[in-house]
Amino acid sequence: MTTAARDTEVGPLLRHWRERRRISQLELALRADSSARHISFIETGRSRPSEEMVLRLAEQLDVPVRERNALLVVAGYAPRYRETPLEDPSMDALREGMERLLHGYDPFPALVVDGTYTVVAANRGSSLLLAGVAEHLLAPPLNAMRITLHPEGLAPRILNLPEWRADLLAQMERQIALARSSRLRALYEEVAAYPPPVAAGGPWPGERGAGGPAGRPARDAPTPFALTLRIAHEGRVLSFVASIATFNTPMDVTVAELAIETFLPADRETAGYLRSMSL
Repeated sequence: MTTAARDTEVGPLLRHWRERRRISQLELALRADSSARHISFIETGRSRPSEEMVLRLAEQLDVPVRERNALLVVAGYAPRYRETPLEDPSMDALREGMERLLHGYDPFPALVVDGTYTVVAANRGSSLLLAGVAEHLLAPPLNAMRITLHPEGLAPRILNLPEWRADLLAQMERQIALARSSRLRALYEEVAAYPPPVAAGGPWPGERGAGGPAGRPARDAPTPFALTLRIAHEGRVLSFVASIATFNTPMDVTVAELAIETFLPADRETAGYLRSMSL
């Protein structure tokens, strides 16, 4: 079967998602209250699934909302999920809720990004991290991945850049595996190709032997409970642990692709400094 045929038939697309999830036809049938025979017939094109069955299988396969619409269209049905612009009046309550959450997290950095890491909202704490970032990276629309990994962005100040960069790229790879997004793939290829930044007067912070205000963690420092983001800032080191939150059971493509990223201080010194800056 050609690639074009696979992209225009719902059966092969469902099989693609099932194999990606590493689920057998029998297991999927049990989850979807169907039979392995019927699943096989759908995947081979011998049986046309109903709209309800497409949605049921997509739910059991944890298919992203945008891709569920694509499955429905290929199967001959209308899209089920809207894609409402965030600035639409119907999104007022959502925007206000996110703004309250971001404001409540101050003085610690927090921001909201869409499915391609475009920043749609951020709090005052986030601006502290942007000192020294090139102006062209701060021109709208801001992109969190570009700002973080670009040699003229935060990268020269990230003291554990190799580990943090590897973690971010792995995160993007997981998202690409979940959603067939050409824009996300293009962004990944762009940021993955950035050359290592060069710190003034020496090697870039991630290289062995790099000096600077942070140096290496003390030998008796406690083992971190998660990978920390360590940033050099005005002669001190700020350490953060990042978390990502998404909306539960979204019914809109826009909402489904929003993520709230927060940065929790990883030590008392970072927390105290951020609080002092907010006074």
